[in-house]
Amino acid sequence: MADALLSWFRQSLPAEIADLTEPYIAKLEQGDYQSLLEDDEATILFGHSEDSNVNDTRPSDFPTWSDFIFQRLGTLLADRSRPEKQAVFFCVGYAALLAFLQSNVTGPPLPFASAKALFPSGVAVDGQGAKHVQSALLGSLSMDGIAAYKLTPNIELLCLADAIMTCPPILKNFKAARWAKMRIAFLQQRLLSEVSSTLQEVIYDDLDLLADEVLGSESQSGLDQQTQTEFLLERATVQIHHGLDKLARSDLELAKQKRAFEYALTGLMGKRTKFQENDISQLLVLARSADGGADHADGDKDAANGESNGAASQPAKLDLNDDTLLESISFSGKTPDAANGGADTSLPPALQALDPANQPQLNPLDSTLLLSFASSITNTSPQDGLTREETLPYATRVLEGGSSNWQVYTQALLVRSRIEGHRSRTVERGLLQLQALVDQVIADTASPTEQDQSSTGATSFLPRPKESESAPASQRLRYIFQLATPTRWDLEAELAARWVQLGGLRSALEIYERLEMWAEAALCWAATEREDQAKKVVRRQLYHATNGGPDQAEGDVSEDETWRGQERSPPPVDAPRLYCILGDIDQSVEMYEKAWEVSGQRYARSQRSLGRYYLSKNDFVKAAGAYSKSLKVNQLNQSSWFALGCALLELTEYEKAVEAFSRCVQLDDTDAESWSNLAAALLRVEAPADAVEGAKAASTEDEDDDIPSKASFDPQKNRQDALKALKRAATLKRESHRIWENVLTVAASVSPPDYTSVLSAQKHIIDLRGPKDGERCIDTQILQLLAQHIISTSDRYDPEQPGLPRMFVKFMDENVVPLITSSPDLWQLVSKLALWRNKPSSALDAEEKAWRVVIAQPGWESDSEKKWEATVEATIRLCDSYESLGPRERTEGMGAGTLVEKGWNFKAKTAVRNVMGKGKSTWEGTDGWEKLVEKAEELKG
Repeated sequence: MADALLSWFRQSLPAEIADLTEPYIAKLEQGDYQSLLEDDEATILFGHSEDSNVNDTRPSDFPTWSDFIFQRLGTLLADRSRPEKQAVFFCVGYAALLAFLQSNVTGPPLPFASAKALFPSGVAVDGQGAKHVQSALLGSLSMDGIAAYKLTPNIELLCLADAIMTCPPILKNFKAARWAKMRIAFLQQRLLSEVSSTLQEVIYDDLDLLADEVLGSESQSGLDQQTQTEFLLERATVQIHHGLDKLARSDLELAKQKRAFEYALTGLMGKRTKFQENDISQLLVLARSADGGADHADGDKDAANGESNGAASQPAKLDLNDDTLLESISFSGKTPDAANGGADTSLPPALQALDPANQPQLNPLDSTLLLSFASSITNTSPQDGLTREETLPYATRVLEGGSSNWQVYTQALLVRSRIEGHRSRTVERGLLQLQALVDQVIADTASPTEQDQSSTGATSFLPRPKESESAPASQRLRYIFQLATPTRWDLEAELAARWVQLGGLRSALEIYERLEMWAEAALCWAATEREDQAKKVVRRQLYHATNGGPDQAEGDVSEDETWRGQERSPPPVDAPRLYCILGDIDQSVEMYEKAWEVSGQRYARSQRSLGRYYLSKNDFVKAAGAYSKSLKVNQLNQSSWFALGCALLELTEYEKAVEAFSRCVQLDDTDAESWSNLAAALLRVEAPADAVEGAKAASTEDEDDDIPSKASFDPQKNRQDALKALKRAATLKRESHRIWENVLTVAASVSPPDYTSVLSAQKHIIDLRGPKDGERCIDTQILQLLAQHIISTSDRYDPEQPGLPRMFVKFMDENVVPLITSSPDLWQLVSKLALWRNKPSSALDAEEKAWRVVIAQPGWESDSEKKWEATVEATIRLCDSYESLGPRERTEGMGAGTLVEKGWNFKAKTAVRNVMGKGKSTWEGTDGWEKLVEKAEELKG
């Protein structure tokens, strides 16, 4: 089936225009972009042919060539004598976009030179003139001080596509043009070294408008399920790039439902190593396409040919060749449940019938969905080993089932190589596979001019595939927007980063230097503690030689040069980033401010770096100012809002801190620290002075007065909101006992107290701290408050009645009592609770333990009067308990019906004599001594 965008475009055309435009659309589907860019209408647009309407429009009158095209196109489209002209130019613009991707991402090489085809003849012939125009076009793609890759080939194709798709008549008359515009903006975003918030807003605005058009019901939108699925997959790819993984997985789930695609991550018994004797559970993905993997609708011959060719039309997949691990898991065909005597009923019937070692080929869209899902998982927790184990089966399923699309299979190899780069047994295959993919894309995207520069052409780790084993451009580009395959220089940079991880510094530097990625080369040197070399690499791009000037040839500079001459003018397009790297190395405020200045106060990273520097120096005023400036440029940076909130907390600007942390949780609602800090800020917000004055004024106003009062401040509302935030933080970070302690305190302080949250928080604290800290992790005062509430609201305890009382009793019996060792207050609480439960024997037992804890403490006999008084109070309390509980009948245990303590009077007298005997020499005559004497007389009577 054709690209969903083209299908939508074709469908939206009026009948009379559709017939005239069909040949152009057919060329797009066949990958004949050269014919479209050399069409008569295109040559008039480029200025290669004369047209009286635009003869006065010259390239020299505009700052960039794309502005010239934009103006010229508007003039041409003002002539409405040929209504199909807009559709033709749409096809030309889309052909330019696809040709750009073919030359930089997928291959095969373009059969034409784009500069000669697009630029005026005088510029195209002059090599330096063409480079000058291309440099200006690259500069126009910079956004928020972030530069595009300066060696991007054929940049004029992307700028042409942008000029056409943003032309108002085309954007207004073709709904599909907005989709193409969004694709161009996202591609521009990927060309930048960092995410631009300005571009991100443009992209998401277009996505929102497209969603209204595309995702309506089929009867409302007129679009089929295939188009909606491709849009969802593409939007998920955009969200993954911007780190919005939760939204991406939501779109992937919706796409799965629309395609009725069934897949499941499950376990089957099998062997993973060559020497494994017993089968154990192995992770795998079972998947089956609803259409059986076919994608031939509407005469998609490329997909059909790819499927019929099978493995011959796929890139080379390297074998593992490990002495321990098998090439693929050897499954026994049993589920873990079945091995234990049970039946696996969790899988759908269609998946249960699959042979795990020979699963059917998937539809390319379904394969793309699995790969996108794997990328979203990895992006969520890149350092989690378990996450990688969960991710690998998705890529393995696509590879072992094969794919009818060349580019989908290539993406699966890339995803697998990324995952395998973190495991010692597979790191070699992962690196070699990535190298093979790099060689493939270099060979497939190298223009004839680039190949002519070398007598041997582009080198390759593996033999280049024969033409019959390769794939045409139309098939490679078919799902490119859903896959978002990286450009060839991004892929090479990823290979260099992999070499750095493995210690191959020289190999990485060779790649970075060849790509002229000087910032990455400097970071590579800095990572190996060669800051001097890193600074030299960066300063060479920003400054002239120390004793030289602009006219000095680079070859005349010595190797010892430190590049401390005058600044280069104009500075390189990535100067803000380079200045920031110098600032990071030297911790130089001057370099950060220079980066901010060079970028025209648009490079947010420079202010973020300043903010981090000032935070490290505890200068919170300047730190808050720096982060505020960065957020004026990039309001979607969650880490900047978090840092600003922390600085505002230190400055006691609690209301502003609430706003900052609120923005944090809006951008990422899974950040536990942001939720916790939001709660801390809410708890510290105080009533403003005007609110207090407003409250006083409101009290004197007539009750019927409708004038709103300023007394809107509600501390309990803030506490309730803080509790909600803390509970959310605790849910996200269950292992943090500090967050649970805050939940406990705030839940007890709200009015009325949230006793359920109190109980839950205390239980989690015991689970986390109990094994190490014992009873010290128990907040006795709050537990006493909870017990008082339960006892006062319930006349008697009913163990059959569910609710808070039963939960609290179970908690005390199972969690608190086993931890008590030296806390008389806790034993007294246990006694009080036992008495409420009508268990006098247990209550008296707890009172005895509380007394023993007190008298076991050293120093009360002679050293501390405070301890002596506490011992006296505990002894009198014990005697009172003997007197009140001893004569009662037991209600629990084997002795039910007998007295709780038959000799309670003797035990009480013994306890008093014991304490008096040990304290007589020191405390005789004190108030405590007299209390004991009085109690002893009462017991005699």
